Formats: sequence, C-alpha cells, structure tokens
Amino acid sequence: MLHKRMKKYISSELTSEANKVEIYQEEKEFIKKYDLVSNDITIIDKDPKTRFLDAYIERGDKETEETLAVESFAFLEQPIAYLQKHMNEFIYIESKWLELIGVDAISLEVSDVFGTYDVMVGLQMQKKLEMSLKENLSKELDGDEARFELMFNQKDGMWDLNFALNDVQGFHEKMSLEETCRLIYRFLFKLVERIEEKSKDMN
Repeated sequence: MLHKRMKKYISSELTSEANKVEIYQEEKEFIKKYDLVSNDITIIDKDPKTRFLDAYIERGDKETEETLAVESFAFLEQPIAYLQKHMNEFIYIESKWLELIGVDAISLEVSDVFGTYDVMVGLQMQKKLEMSLKENLSKELDGDEARFELMFNQKDGMWDLNFALNDVQGFHEKMSLEETCRLIYRFLFKLVERIEEKSKDMN
C-alpha cells in the first residue's frame, strides 16, 4: 500500500512541473531504496520543518473530547512540555502526509497514570499482519518496559495503536511539538515500510 500511495504521490507531483519532484527525507529515502523514479527525474529536498504547515491542528479536552480550539501551525512551535502544563488536554493532528502512510490522524497527550507522552493513531493495515506489527513495535520501541496497545477496530478496518513517545529513539523533552510530530511521522513511516517489506517476503 505504501508503494502504491508513493507512486500516486510522485505522479501527482510530476504533472505540475516536468521531471522534478519535491519530497521530504523519508519519502526520498524510500524512492531511492525502491527505485521508484527514473534517473532523469530531479528530486528536490523539501524543508523538513514545513511538513505539517498545512495540517489540521486541534486542542481537545481529554475527559469530554470537546474541541477547545483549532490552532494554526504556529502552535506547534511550543515545547512539548505544553502538555505537562495542560494535563487535561490532547492535541489532534490530521495531515495529507499521514494519509500517505495509512494513518488517519495523530493524537498526543500526557498519560495520567504513567506521566509519559502517549501517541494514539489509527493505522490502515491488514488484520493478518498483527504478529509482524507486534514484533516490530516490540523491537523498535526502546526500553525493557516499552509499552504499546494494539487493537483491531472491526468497524473502521484499522488498527488502534497507542504507544509511549518516551520509548521512541531520538525523543527528548526539549523538543517542540513540531519536532515531535516529525519524529512520530518518521517512526510510523519506517514501521509501515518494514512490515510491508516483510509481508512481501512472506508471500
């Protein structure tokens, strides 16, 4: 699915300006690894800080799930510690880039129980890939007590995945919310890529 979506994205970008495609680092690595474009196409690096520039950003109340405010991109420039100061809130983000990797949205909040930064996503992936998904999460999340919750949502046909951002390699509490979103994206991108690669090998 990631291959298909990536090819579709490249096609849509190429129609606007012949033989050039603007792309972020994760997509660039993927395109080169799987040789998805011909040599006559120029790949231009996008500024990574602009990835979530057009994202839909919302602050919500954890208890009621009521929308508190719809925010602009500037909100993401705050440190992630914002969530420690506003324990009652969660941040909800939708983006075309998340759609590219089969993720519906990112929700981010601080756990009332563990005090960790918790990430919740809906992941479009076949139910039969459960074992591969669990193995990859166990391997890629750092720490002996790395925890995640994974449940298949029959209604939506998606995986509800929750994990602690604190267990993701590269995370630190001095990050901005924007840097945090990019780290989550990279983690999910690589997760989806590895599982699809493994499922291909099994077929």
